[in-house]
Amino acid sequence: MAETKIDPRIIRTRKLIMDAFIHVLKKKEFKDITINDITAEATVNRATFYYHFIDKYDLLDKVMKEEFMTNVFSEIAEYKELNPTSIINIFLSITNFQSTLSKQCRSGFETFKTTIEEFIQKELENIFYQMLLKQNSTVSDESIRIAAVMLSWGIFGASVDWQHNNSVPPEEYIKLAIPYVMYGVGH
Repeated sequence: MAETKIDPRIIRTRKLIMDAFIHVLKKKEFKDITINDITAEATVNRATFYYHFIDKYDLLDKVMKEEFMTNVFSEIAEYKELNPTSIINIFLSITNFQSTLSKQCRSGFETFKTTIEEFIQKELENIFYQMLLKQNSTVSDESIRIAAVMLSWGIFGASVDWQHNNSVPPEEYIKLAIPYVMYGVGH
């Protein structure tokens, strides 16, 4: 079966709109951004915008997912099993993504922080679920799902805590918790 190829112009236009949105987001708060702001920056018409995105919330969702997926997920995907090194690197990827996003979108970051948090946590849950499933094929799916939920919230919560209390570099921060994450509180 032949793959359907997407016209490169569609890909370029979509990227142009997304980049324009990020550029506008640096200057204005998300709530104040209009479709006209985005289309003017991208030099496309409204119909073109609506061909690619439902509204600015859809655009925000796609920008976050594609940024997260291309940057963070590609880094995380190379880890096939859960171990201290993979946990440290996943944490570093997340904190780097959050720091970059908050710098790029300073004024708008707080506005859609909840959406970002929900997205990152869900993606982490999926990643941890797949890792744990490969490492523990004899354990029940529900146990693995619960462990993935706990790990995703724990790692994400730690990244948020680091953002607010970053008195040490992120690598040093996560290394303080690794023995407890890997071997339990009785360690």
